[in-house]
Amino acid sequence: MTQARANLPLAGIRIVAVEQYGAGPYGSMYLADLGAEVIKIENPTTGGDVSRANGPFFLGEGDSEFFQTFNANKKSFALDLKAPGGRAVFEKLVANSDAVLNNLRGDQPKKLGLDYPTLSKVKPSIVCAHLSAYGRDNDRTDWPGYDYLMQAEAGFCMLTGEPEGPPARFGLSVVDFMTGMTMSIALLAGVVGALKSGKGRDVDVSLFDVALHQLSYPATWYLNNAHVTHRMPRGAHPATVPAQMYQAKDGWVFVLCMIDKFWVALCEGVGKPELARDPRFDSIPNRRVNREALTPILDAEFMKHTPDEWMQKLGGVIPIAPIYDMAKGLDNPYVAQVGMIQTLNHPANPALRRLANPIKVDGQRLPAQAVKALGADTEAIMLEIGYSRDEISALRANKAVL
Repeated sequence: MTQARANLPLAGIRIVAVEQYGAGPYGSMYLADLGAEVIKIENPTTGGDVSRANGPFFLGEGDSEFFQTFNANKKSFALDLKAPGGRAVFEKLVANSDAVLNNLRGDQPKKLGLDYPTLSKVKPSIVCAHLSAYGRDNDRTDWPGYDYLMQAEAGFCMLTGEPEGPPARFGLSVVDFMTGMTMSIALLAGVVGALKSGKGRDVDVSLFDVALHQLSYPATWYLNNAHVTHRMPRGAHPATVPAQMYQAKDGWVFVLCMIDKFWVALCEGVGKPELARDPRFDSIPNRRVNREALTPILDAEFMKHTPDEWMQKLGGVIPIAPIYDMAKGLDNPYVAQVGMIQTLNHPANPALRRLANPIKVDGQRLPAQAVKALGADTEAIMLEIGYSRDEISALRANKAVL
């Protein structure tokens, strides 16, 4: 362990991750980035995490840029839980760990013995974190499920896009990512509790529950007032005006005047101070009622300059942002200024770039190391937890480990 990682907040915490693809690895990535030793269990008979084979950009055989995005700072332990001797290896690893997480279908943890009633016999303080599509305790326990399905059923798609257009999903897998982060919080809460009480537990999160929870205040409005929030033109806020996209010269800007102070500053900034005194627009309720009248007035003003020119004029004065495509968003000089792009020293690409973790510790970005080849850490970890080299060789002969 490098000195930089040894000083991170979660250094000394060991987590076993039975995970693959997106949601689970995204959540455990936060734990690894913050210093936890995350031991990623990968089945050697299937080539490990399926995302190692996720194209279109590969880093040699059995590795990809997709895989490195979600798994930097983790260790790869190649273990077949169902092979002869595999379960015993797993339980010995659990006995030397603080938590076990998985992102399997809801009916699988019990079948594979990854739940607390099973693993508490190995270690009473172990915390078992489960991330599934629909949970482990209902009629959909054995259903497969993915982010896009949750966006559809929880109402996201009907809240996204233009009112006259078809339903639209978010451009990214936001439910996967939010569920992964929610799992990491639940796991840490369990570990803190176990450190105080000596007793572990199961903690569960599901894609569906997290998606539903993200409906937040529109859900509260509906549950208490039967008010249904609908899609608004130009991605507008349902209650506050102006808070939407406006057309500029050769592009668009997003403006959010969530309080009257910013509304007055906007009017002055676009050269129309009289708008702030116009009775149609002199309060948030009045602007909400007259949203359609205000939009073309502001469009006409914003069309006088480009988004970058508006940023120079109004940036820091009111909440405003240019609307960029992904390429321009990543090439934005501000991204480099704040250090959100870091380089991994990967054998296939010593200058492999990826986005840094958004958390800073002591004012510094978290360090990152590329994941090694499938099973590269197996032997070292097995020696540490008490296996001899002869025992490891025998397990390799049984194809339990790689």
